[in-house]
Amino acid sequence: MRTVRLTASQAIVKYLMAQKIIIDDEPKPIFPGVFAIFGHGNVTCLGTALEEVKEDFPTWRGQNEQGMALAATAYAKASKRRQIMVATSSVGPGATNMVTAAAVAMANRIPLLLLAGDTFQSRIPDPVLQQVEQFGDPSTTVNDCFRPVVRFWDRITHPAQVVHSLPHALHTMLDPGDCGPAFIGLPQDVAAEAYDYPLRCFDEAVHEIRRPRPDRAELARAAALLSRARKPLIISGGGVHWSQAEAALAEFVETHNVPVVETVAGRTSLAQSHRLHAGTIGVTGCTSANALAAQADVVLAVGTRLGDFATGSWTVFANEEVRIIGVNTARFDATKHLSVPLVADAREALTELSAAIGDYRADESWSATCASEAAQYHAYIDKLAAPQVASSPESQTLPTYAQVVGVVDRAADERTYALTAAGGFPGELVNGWRSDTVHSFDAEYGYSCMGYEISGGWGAKMALPDRDVVVFVGDGSYMMMNSDLYSSVLSGHKLIVIVCDNGGFAVINRLQTNQGGVPFNNLIADSRVVEEVRVDFAAHAAAMGAQSETVSSVGELAEAFERARAADRSYVIALQTSAYDWTEGGAWWEVGVPEVSNRQEIRVARAELDAGKAAQRVGW
Repeated sequence: MRTVRLTASQAIVKYLMAQKIIIDDEPKPIFPGVFAIFGHGNVTCLGTALEEVKEDFPTWRGQNEQGMALAATAYAKASKRRQIMVATSSVGPGATNMVTAAAVAMANRIPLLLLAGDTFQSRIPDPVLQQVEQFGDPSTTVNDCFRPVVRFWDRITHPAQVVHSLPHALHTMLDPGDCGPAFIGLPQDVAAEAYDYPLRCFDEAVHEIRRPRPDRAELARAAALLSRARKPLIISGGGVHWSQAEAALAEFVETHNVPVVETVAGRTSLAQSHRLHAGTIGVTGCTSANALAAQADVVLAVGTRLGDFATGSWTVFANEEVRIIGVNTARFDATKHLSVPLVADAREALTELSAAIGDYRADESWSATCASEAAQYHAYIDKLAAPQVASSPESQTLPTYAQVVGVVDRAADERTYALTAAGGFPGELVNGWRSDTVHSFDAEYGYSCMGYEISGGWGAKMALPDRDVVVFVGDGSYMMMNSDLYSSVLSGHKLIVIVCDNGGFAVINRLQTNQGGVPFNNLIADSRVVEEVRVDFAAHAAAMGAQSETVSSVGELAEAFERARAADRSYVIALQTSAYDWTEGGAWWEVGVPEVSNRQEIRVARAELDAGKAAQRVGW
């Protein structure tokens, strides 16, 4: 058997480089590059191995370990889970900085490979710099905290384990049902050890994403149920994108006259102008989608994990006779809330289910209801997004988030890719981003991670170099994590970043006051501060090398956006926006409200909570 002597670190890099995947009928690297911040746990061995192949396997220097792992997550989303970026850190705080990003990937079912340095397997030098010691379990390191937030976890304790561990990690990340992040810890001494690896371990391997077909019995049950539906409804989730099932969805909708609503992750899976597109469902959704959900008798939930923001904490399905067909590659998601499961790839399931129900078409009266509800929704958004004076007295004519989104929505073309996360922007964008370009939107709302926006924009631009990546970020998220704006300038991955300054964490202030509380510790004005100081975001961005400007009106924003599109580097547009004006609609949402309070407003909110819970779907 022919062998090659390599360190464990060199073997890891060599294996990753050999893995390819079919994209547009051509083999492309599964791992197109590495985000790295080096420290004593990974610089001397893994860093050396990466330097040796830097021309063929690019390493990108991040500014923060969480940020670079978030960028890797956004890259995988933008590439529809076909390509996976690697993020590597040293031992200690560098590693634990990536835990939040791992949770983001885990919640969103996104592949991400994390390689973190670890303490010495020999334990002779213990305790080493940055080591946290568990007195009763010396085998435990901080890297064990990744276990709850990854699909695959391993620690390489002997260099031979590389050829066992990495294939398992890879196939977990490529599996459509188990897809999620993988973590591998690399102790410093093991990373440096050499081993005679069989050469065949590094042969080029070309992979394709598995497409599980529906079980015949499950398909028959789903078809029988759907073919009797009077008011069927499709919920299109993120799995429609990951399966590349957008065309199959459009064909199914047209053939069977079934209205579609989208989740946040499923946004832009169908052209917004389609006659059977009813908007986004749930808490951040719109009245049209939720009105159809309330009447539906059969719901075809395609590629969605049915989170509480999509289901209104399981209150949007008001018809007591409604049945849910769960189409998902993950059995766990397909069987939620007594759904009729159809465990299969979304594209294949839609194709075979369409054939199974033959010439079935929903009644025209149901599609007419969809059109009527959607028209009201669009009229409402058109009014909100128009460049007019904000409605609330508190806003003092400051622009609203809806108006900001409206500016970009009207200017967008097929190259525009909108990206946001957490805060108030997901709700505004899922309603106001009315794109006919499929796969033109990313809102990280599975884990609702503030700080994803700019780092995610950097990763998305890497994956989509020919697209205009527009990042919508509030001042709170910007202050949490902005350093990858500098990364985008250094690497030449141009972003357009719109920073809306509403004086703090405004959307949580809204939740706080809507549930009877007093404004406290969310807006800067309501926090313990000596002086309320506004950040000059344009100056801050300029200090990191971006072009930037501050505008004061929606009209100025429209003009600045055109300058940003024409710019040759990342461009930041900052403006102050209302902290009180929001797009209404949506659905009820269960949050904890005190059962006992001295405030009458909280007691009223608790009564409303109890009334809302009476409408929840619980096992029926």
